[in-house]
Amino acid sequence: MQRDSVDAHIEHWQREIPMLDPLTEGVITRMQMLLRHLEQTREAELAAHGLEPHEYATLHFLGGCYPEHRTTPSEIAAWAQMSPSGITGRLDGLERRGFITRVPSASDRRKVTVQLTDAGRQAWADTFSPQASHEAEVLAALDPEERDQLDLMLRRMMQAVDRPGLLRTPSSSA
Repeated sequence: MQRDSVDAHIEHWQREIPMLDPLTEGVITRMQMLLRHLEQTREAELAAHGLEPHEYATLHFLGGCYPEHRTTPSEIAAWAQMSPSGITGRLDGLERRGFITRVPSASDRRKVTVQLTDAGRQAWADTFSPQASHEAEVLAALDPEERDQLDLMLRRMMQAVDRPGLLRTPSSSA
C-alpha cells in the first residue's frame, strides 16, 4: 500500500504517545485532512467569484427553500445558529449585492420574507457546480463499490453521533 503524509504523522506521534492507536489516528486524521482540503478548495472557488463562505452558505440555504427560494430571516438565523438580529447584517450585504430581496408580508408589516434573486441563484450555481465536480473527483479515487462501502461505513459512524438539529436542512413546500 502506498504511503501518504498521515503515515509520517502517525509515526511521529507514536514515538511521543506510545499508547496512540494508529488506526484511529489514521482514520480520523485522514478524514480531517480531506475535509480541510475540500474546505480550502471551496473557499478558493468562492473567492474567485467574490463570495465569502457565509454569503455562499446563505445563498445555498435559500437555494434549498424551493419552489420559491424564500424563507424568513428567523429560519435563516436558526439554521445559521445566529440570533435573528445577528442575521440582519448578513442579509443587508446580500441585498446590497442584489443576491436577495426582502419581501414585506401582506398580513403583518413587521415581517419580511427573504427571497433569492436571479442574480443570487446564478452566484450560487456558479460556485456550487465547481465544488461538486471537485468533490466527485476526490471520491473518484475509489471504485463504485468502495464508494458504496464508504458511504455505509460513514453512515454507521454518523448514527453514533447523530441527534436532532445536528444538520439543518431548508424547509420547502415541495
